[in-house]
Amino acid sequence: MPDVIPSSTRNTDRDSARAASILGLCLPGDTLLYLLLPMQHDAFGVSLAEAGLLLAANRLIRIFGYSYVMRFYARHGDRPICLLAAGTAALCALGYAHWSGFWWLLVLRLGWGLSYAALNLSTQVMATAEPTGAARPTGRSRALIATGPMLALPLGALLTVEYGPRLIFLVMATTSLLGLWLALGLPAKPHPLASSPRRFQRPDSVAIWSFIEGLVLDGLFIIGLSLQAEHVMAGDAVVVAGVLLTLRYVSEMLLSPLGGLAAQRWGATRMLIVFSLLTSIALIGFGWHWLIVGGALVLILRALQLPLVVTVVAERHPGPGRVRALAANAVWRDIGAGIGPLLAGVLLPVAPSVWVYSVAAGCLAVSAVVCREVRWVGSQDPSAEEA
Repeated sequence: MPDVIPSSTRNTDRDSARAASILGLCLPGDTLLYLLLPMQHDAFGVSLAEAGLLLAANRLIRIFGYSYVMRFYARHGDRPICLLAAGTAALCALGYAHWSGFWWLLVLRLGWGLSYAALNLSTQVMATAEPTGAARPTGRSRALIATGPMLALPLGALLTVEYGPRLIFLVMATTSLLGLWLALGLPAKPHPLASSPRRFQRPDSVAIWSFIEGLVLDGLFIIGLSLQAEHVMAGDAVVVAGVLLTLRYVSEMLLSPLGGLAAQRWGATRMLIVFSLLTSIALIGFGWHWLIVGGALVLILRALQLPLVVTVVAERHPGPGRVRALAANAVWRDIGAGIGPLLAGVLLPVAPSVWVYSVAAGCLAVSAVVCREVRWVGSQDPSAEEA
């Protein structure tokens, strides 16, 4: 029997797809910088440590500036903030193509950090505009967002080998301008903003896991992927690292739903522990310069983990506390992902990679096991869950 889709749902789906497409068009400039800046930092006039700080800056400004972005979004709606964000993304990509030096690039990174916060917020609100059936537009939104970096990474790697690391950012400025044009079709109505009571809470075990996961996988590993490729593969470093980073987005599109199915069948916490332990083993192999096998396994396991932590948080914070817990968990992940590139820039040039990634793997494994312990203690003492 054919389903009749209401016009409101069609409009929501269209706006959600448009918002996700805008982010997918603007995001590749940032993704390519993660690929190219660690390997070719001299071409941008910065040291490796400064490159780590630049790659962390967009996350750090997002942690502190997200509340201002949220209030602007609530007052003015999707169209104005996405126009501003896509325009800023185009200027940032243009700056990556022409500007050198730490302070100029820092300005661009801070601008992109706020732009991503705006585009990401619009994408999430649009995808969940219809409370019933939000999973469908959310899943499609993730696929659309990942498509941009997935296509840009191999293209950027090939162009960099032939023409250097600057030309590809002119192409990314053009795609961001296309996103600016798409933003004209978004609605401009404001969004009601609920008042927020307490501003900060001590992280629980899942938030600590998210912090370490962001630090290790989105920080140390992503930066190390470029550096390891440079050391192991020599002239083919950019291409190999680009292919592996492309695998990250392909994995997110194809494997994240499988992680959700595994959580439904065997339990989200159990699978989070299993995948984290497997990721720790893959990280140790990556530290021993098993670049392709170790790097690919880390990326695949990361994609399987993506839906698990959200499920765990929702299970442990049912009812009205769920939204606040999910938001706090995302902030802690951003903090870890912001610190990770800083540590990578300081540690990887001076410390053996096997020690760096073995310690990181140990931290990830312990934090995952602690999630199980906290849940077990809570199950023994019912009053603890209400404290």
